[in-house]
Amino acid sequence: MSPHTAFPADGYTARWQTWDEADDETLTLRWENEAWTVSGEVGRERVHYVLRLSPTWHVRQFLLFRDLDEPDLWLATDGHARWGEVNGAHRPDLDGCHDIELDCTPFTATLPLRRLPLDVGDDMELPVLLVDVETLGVVPVRQRYTRIGERRWRCRRTPVGEIDGRDTEFEVDEYGLVLDLPGEFRRR
Repeated sequence: MSPHTAFPADGYTARWQTWDEADDETLTLRWENEAWTVSGEVGRERVHYVLRLSPTWHVRQFLLFRDLDEPDLWLATDGHARWGEVNGAHRPDLDGCHDIELDCTPFTATLPLRRLPLDVGDDMELPVLLVDVETLGVVPVRQRYTRIGERRWRCRRTPVGEIDGRDTEFEVDEYGLVLDLPGEFRRR
């Protein structure tokens, strides 16, 4: 059983601001066709992303729009962490990753948190796809999630092949959505 409150059946909207209050993001979640659709509009990077998630919060599809009507980047998984691009080309370098991380939004930290059955004090490391919205580069990274309080988490990101990583601590709301990432984003 998830420690998080279920999202309302009629959808949910969340908003974040950059720490300097110069830009913002609006995120909407909708339950449609037996799955979740997440849509985020990020002002600072001028991108729109769409994630299609299974009922259990596993990523199925990811689309990133920058300046085209069609996606600039489109990735999909077969549900077993095997990834491909829109043209069907398999990306073996991404295999084994279950989640997607975008530095331009605090939302993507929610993806594993909604699934991980961690008690306070427990942690788990996951391979994750890190997407650079400027270059459209996609690389695997390791992220260790540690539940350090009832609603407080630590995430340590380490590039594959490296030893040292970067720690971030944050609080989540009752839905598992990040409230603030100090120095980066704050919830509106």
